[in-house]
Amino acid sequence: MRLGTATASLALVGALSVAVATPESADAASLASWSPDLGAGEAAGVTLADGTARLAAAGAYLARLGEGGPIGAALVPTGLLTLLPQQLDITTDRIVATVLGDVPAGSAAAVDIRGRRSTGGWTEWIPAGPADGAPGTASMVAELPEPTSEVQGRLVLTGPHGGGPAVHGLTLTAQPTTKQLTEGGPEQAALSYRVFATREGLVGGTTANGHVITERDHFVALPSRRGLSPRDTSDYSVKVCAPNGRCAFAPVWDVGPWNTRDDYWNPAPTRQEWHDLPQGLPEAQAAYQNDYNSGKDQFNRKVLNPAGIDLADGLFWDALGLDDNAWVTVDYLWTGSERLSTVAGDLPVLAAPVAGAEVVGIAANHAAVPVQCVLGAGADRWLRIGVDQYLAAAAVPGFDAAPSCPTGTGGAPANTGSTAG
Repeated sequence: MRLGTATASLALVGALSVAVATPESADAASLASWSPDLGAGEAAGVTLADGTARLAAAGAYLARLGEGGPIGAALVPTGLLTLLPQQLDITTDRIVATVLGDVPAGSAAAVDIRGRRSTGGWTEWIPAGPADGAPGTASMVAELPEPTSEVQGRLVLTGPHGGGPAVHGLTLTAQPTTKQLTEGGPEQAALSYRVFATREGLVGGTTANGHVITERDHFVALPSRRGLSPRDTSDYSVKVCAPNGRCAFAPVWDVGPWNTRDDYWNPAPTRQEWHDLPQGLPEAQAAYQNDYNSGKDQFNRKVLNPAGIDLADGLFWDALGLDDNAWVTVDYLWTGSERLSTVAGDLPVLAAPVAGAEVVGIAANHAAVPVQCVLGAGADRWLRIGVDQYLAAAAVPGFDAAPSCPTGTGGAPANTGSTAG
């Protein structure tokens, strides 16, 4: 029951070209600046003609206008253009964005940035905002949570039907980091929280990343585009376990339910909104149970259930065996440092490393799974991905080298992530 999707992050109001200043103290030779090819980007609700990106007539999803828009603001169409990654010759944690084009009143152009982590995955998407927190300034900056030498941008266009921004250029400038790049260290388990799950439905509709929803589909929606995977990727995946013991691994391909800027799994200082709520508590749950925000979501709607995650129909019915909305445990897999590998096809998760063992869940096509260790050899290899949870190694063709599982053991270490709910 998706009731809202993500919003634009930086509003450039009026018809203008936006120039970005870099600090006078910065050595120009130490900066890395590039202009991503808009035509090479992956469009969802965006159309490109003559080198200009505009909102598409179809495929855009509804979102609130502007990162700083007021709670209760109306929903308007939003499209995403995910640009190609850029490998840098420097290490950076600060990206400055310059957007060139027309941005009429009542519309917005935005930039999200993410960086490749030392563990191989991506940081969450970070919305670029006004430099030094000053609205209306030309300088728009994204501060990454850790140093990186590979970054990626995402252009976000928001505006009314029949109108909206027309962007013909984007320049990104990476500034050298002053932080120490750290590598190695013990693996950290992903954050884990107990939240209320609802069924998304909406077969035939389009998700925030441009995926067309099919019958018995396998993906999830979370109420922030910070953890939204590009279409057909597993950059951000979750493990969802139902009260009946069944678990499913699935990619995050949509934004919702209820809110669109509620990355509740993040700590208060970095949470996009609702900074006074405990980490792991969705705003919709607080509104429903505790009359937080007068019982309303960010769009001023009365919250009718405490949902913190939406499940596509196939995940809801087939993978987890649910017949009604339920409390589930969710592991936000990208928040940990365990090695993750992508699944090819919808695969049964077995309770033991042997063909014919009890099926205890599903790893959905394109999902990322944590490969903890390997059992067997040759064609008879099995991957342990959780406590009494196994996949045939042949069905995960891209998995990295992993240690052998201890002889005579079938269990896995307990998840040490935080829990709440």
